[in-house]
Amino acid sequence: MEAFGWGSSLSSGIVLSLVAVVWTVIWNNLQGLQLQQFIGRHLSRHARRLAAIVDPYLTVTVAEYDGGGRMRRSDAYKEVQAYLQGATCGAGGGVRHLKAETPAKDDNPDALLLSMGDNEEVADEFRGATVWWLAYSMPPREDNAPSYWGSRGQRADRRFYRLFFLERHRDLVLGEYLAHVRREGRAVMLKNRQRKLFTNLSGDGFNADGMWSESVWSHVVFEHPKTFATLAMDPGKKKEVMDDLDAFRNGKDYYARVGKAWKRGYLLYGPPGTGKSTMVAAMANHLDYDVYDIELTSVRTNSDLRKLFIETTSKSIIVIEDIDCSLDLTGKRKKKKKKAATEKDDKKESTPDSDEEKDKEDAGASKVTLSGVLNFIDGLWSACGGERIIVFTTNHVEKLDPALIRRGRMDKHIEMSYCCFQAFKLLADVYLGVDDHPLFRAVEELLPEADMTPADVAENLTPKSASDDADSCLAELVEELHKAKEAKEKALLQAKVAGKGEEEAAADEDDDEKATPPAILGFELWQLLKGRVGEAAAYRHFLGAAPTGWLHHDVALVTLCRNMEATICFRLRCTMEDSFMVMAATRVM
Repeated sequence: MEAFGWGSSLSSGIVLSLVAVVWTVIWNNLQGLQLQQFIGRHLSRHARRLAAIVDPYLTVTVAEYDGGGRMRRSDAYKEVQAYLQGATCGAGGGVRHLKAETPAKDDNPDALLLSMGDNEEVADEFRGATVWWLAYSMPPREDNAPSYWGSRGQRADRRFYRLFFLERHRDLVLGEYLAHVRREGRAVMLKNRQRKLFTNLSGDGFNADGMWSESVWSHVVFEHPKTFATLAMDPGKKKEVMDDLDAFRNGKDYYARVGKAWKRGYLLYGPPGTGKSTMVAAMANHLDYDVYDIELTSVRTNSDLRKLFIETTSKSIIVIEDIDCSLDLTGKRKKKKKKAATEKDDKKESTPDSDEEKDKEDAGASKVTLSGVLNFIDGLWSACGGERIIVFTTNHVEKLDPALIRRGRMDKHIEMSYCCFQAFKLLADVYLGVDDHPLFRAVEELLPEADMTPADVAENLTPKSASDDADSCLAELVEELHKAKEAKEKALLQAKVAGKGEEEAAADEDDDEKATPPAILGFELWQLLKGRVGEAAAYRHFLGAAPTGWLHHDVALVTLCRNMEATICFRLRCTMEDSFMVMAATRVM
């Protein structure tokens, strides 16, 4: 019996050992099959089914920014926001906390635009189905803080809209209702749309509440009254620009067919006061576009410039005024080598204090490069969105890098020149209400001879007092045109004199650089003289040109110039010592 019991115990131990080994093998294999996740999914599925019995509502969340980042504000969010403005007003008092804003249209100056505040809910009905919208916000994630602009204040909350609906309305809501909300929202936005003028000078990114704003743009209402009807410009050139703008606005299919981004570049160049900025305003009013005015000197890096472009909307004009003054984009790249050499020399003479001040200046300076601007105009990121116009203005087009203004980047070059007679007639009609006057003849004769900008002409045509009329204003303009003509002639004369001086200085410098050794110069002159006047006459010129001594080279030049061409005489402009050596070398011959 004892032997039998001992054998049974041994058999049980062996079985348990085998079971443990088999279980270890099976468990290791089950871990490879992610058993915990498998069981967890089944439990979650059953938990959701149980929750659906208790809470039969489904949700759709619309975030303010697309994707995981904050590079671009969601169009869907803006459309839902616009749609819910109407739903909020018709909610019958269901919303307890409202936000009031000034409406975009000023048809009723006393009206307010109402929308629901955070954590408020509004109900909406669609084809017999009731849905609920909840507005809420969440604090920003600390690990997603951007590093574009250095140090930051407290960032603004992330905002959302959440839609609740019954599961039995799933197909209706997802298939039809959401599309209906977006369509109606776009219609409301179009109805209430007020064009805006944006700038990237946003006070280091802080909004009106003192919170850090993710938007890199600040804006005001665009209210510039200038149109092509009142723009002082040659009528033919004006019509050409308007036709080009219309073709662009209606060219969505064309740009898609040829495989180009739906954008177009305009370069406006000309003297100050010729109407480049007002041309931009007229373009915006003609197309009904927003305007984004970029101050390049406040953009710190190429990445920041790209972020600015991404946050612009379609149907917009992006303007960089006086681009030749904004950054070093003039194309004179050879200067950089000289600048580097100069900086290298300055480093040897610099002190620790001066280095520290220079580092502070460099830290605050813009590091936008020509390459960054080129990529901004027509790089891969320029295809984000569509229907954008990029405008550069400059007073000195010759200073810009050719790569910056080539076709494909600045597609159309428009010269804004001085006032012509046709532009004057338009200004006279607009400012004085006259289309003909005895002084028009004098103005027509003087305008081509006097460089006067449309801004100056308009100023002279503007009545300054109640007693001013068309006669006095036109007489004042004629007088100013006479003054401008005289000033132009005087400036041309001075420029001519200065130009001759510069040419002579350049010739002297060129002569110094290319001067040959005196002995060789003497031999060359000897050959030229001998070939022109003969050997005997050449001896007489050289040996008899300085009767009072070798150093009287001016007398020798005068004598030689009587029988030689001016170019040959020019070669005798040398120092006294050189003259002595030249004549000495000739005497030896």
